[in-house]
Amino acid sequence: MMIRKRTVGRAAAAAVLAGSLCGCAMFRASVKEQDAARAPSITAKYDQNDLQQWAQIMADLILAHPFPPAGENQPILVDMGIQNRTSTHIDTKALTDTITMKLMEAGKVRLVNASRRDDLLKEQGYQLANCTEQTRTAIGKQLGAKYMLTGSLIEISEKGPRQVRVAKQEDVYYQLTVEITDLETGLIVLRKQKDRLRTASRPIIGW
Repeated sequence: MMIRKRTVGRAAAAAVLAGSLCGCAMFRASVKEQDAARAPSITAKYDQNDLQQWAQIMADLILAHPFPPAGENQPILVDMGIQNRTSTHIDTKALTDTITMKLMEAGKVRLVNASRRDDLLKEQGYQLANCTEQTRTAIGKQLGAKYMLTGSLIEISEKGPRQVRVAKQEDVYYQLTVEITDLETGLIVLRKQKDRLRTASRPIIGW
């Protein structure tokens, strides 16, 4: 009788241990790769979907426009960045990098590296002081840009009115504007806009 009780006790202990291990497995951390272009939007805020979609749409709009003008073969473009005029931190440099990359891949423009000018000048100064005349880069040979790409990203956010409800609602409106300016004349030769309004609803009560 005593042996049977011990056997039952051991079986029960084993069942409890197995259950606890299974319970731990249910809450184990996991990491999964996703395609950024197909990842679902989590909130009404700017996310990776906007980066992919806006960059592609803007590049398509620019390429569909008569730019560069007829007779200009791969003019040089300088990217001066898109201003973040929203209330949140948004990496607009990643947005302009993606847009200019797509323009370059289409073979329409050449790009000068404005963000690395200080590094370029520093390297040229080093070569001038330390490298042989045969191997150092010639000074004053950098190409000047014909056009400048600029832009802005604005945000208007509106939350739902105070009332009895089971979910919080937020509407966020974004407007992305991209301009290309002729540096010689100062004329804006191209201006494109992309609007986005997204509504997010989150339960106030629930899991």
